[in-house]
Amino acid sequence: MIQQIYPTTPHSYAFELNKDMQLATAHYIDHEGAGKCQRVHGHTYTINITIAGDHLNDTGFLVDFKQLKQLVHDRFDHQLLNEDPLFHNVLPSTENVAKIVYMIIEDLLKTMANAPTCIQVFVRETPTSYVVYRPKRAHHE
Repeated sequence: MIQQIYPTTPHSYAFELNKDMQLATAHYIDHEGAGKCQRVHGHTYTINITIAGDHLNDTGFLVDFKQLKQLVHDRFDHQLLNEDPLFHNVLPSTENVAKIVYMIIEDLLKTMANAPTCIQVFVRETPTSYVVYRPKRAHHE
């Protein structure tokens, strides 16, 4: 069981859903300034996705947890991130991993009639290092 305390972002939505997952994933940063990270290496990423909304779908869910796992875990677990098409011309830094996960999730959410939104993606790369991606919005709820 993953037990984490995540930074929160204020919002006025009625519902907030959080999905945790862990991925065993490898990557390398193909840039001369990346030091040791230029070599292929792996991490057990801990990812938390925060989704919020005011309305539930016909099954009483904001979003089905299984869908989130399929989109992220099933795609990236035991993979080399550099080989994924979403990282073509994008360095797979932890910051970019968080942003790509957000983009994948938000693409799903845009198709849903109950209009949930992803408000935060947390990616822990190591026990002492993590990134939070919060999309800028014209008007933050």
